[in-house]
Amino acid sequence: MSRQPRKQRKLLYTAPLHKRRKWIAAHLADDLILKYKRRSLPVIKGDTVKVMRGDFKGHVGKVRSVDTKKGRLEVEGVIITKVDGKKVPRPVHASNVVITKLNLTDPWRRKKLEEGLPEEVKKEIEKEAEEQIKEMAEEEARAAEEEEKEEEEIEEEKEAEEEAEEKKEEETEGKKAEEEEEVEEAKDLKEEKDGE
Repeated sequence: MSRQPRKQRKLLYTAPLHKRRKWIAAHLADDLILKYKRRSLPVIKGDTVKVMRGDFKGHVGKVRSVDTKKGRLEVEGVIITKVDGKKVPRPVHASNVVITKLNLTDPWRRKKLEEGLPEEVKKEIEKEAEEQIKEMAEEEARAAEEEEKEEEEIEEEKEAEEEAEEKKEEETEGKKAEEEEEVEEAKDLKEEKDGE
């Protein structure tokens, strides 16, 4: 394998996604290194990370998404404000974070982590995974309830708008009828005057 910078860059920019996926790896926190007997792991959605460099140094948050193509992570709370006032996530490179808590909901990842570990640690991992799966189910239920509430609010707003429109239409129809009556009365008065 070449050590030339140009060939290293070429490899980095032209690599297929299945290789880039493994390159989005970050160091584990000290307690996790001792527990899992490994230094680093590829970061996935749901991992809790601590930003170690840059403007958001020291910020701890969950990974919202992983961009395999660009090799960047979106961390909850790492947000910048654009000139037009919009708030957008600031992508962070995986090398600038440390994993403080692992997402163990993926069975394949658990299996890989458990390789070569004692039975006690394996049981701990399984127990932690069950807790995380329960938390995820609760969060999904909460999110579903919030969506239903939002939909109900939107429907109520639509109904209120429709009622307001109907009232306006009735008022305009009433005004038109009054104007027509006034015009007819004026015509009748004119005809009476002309008749006299």
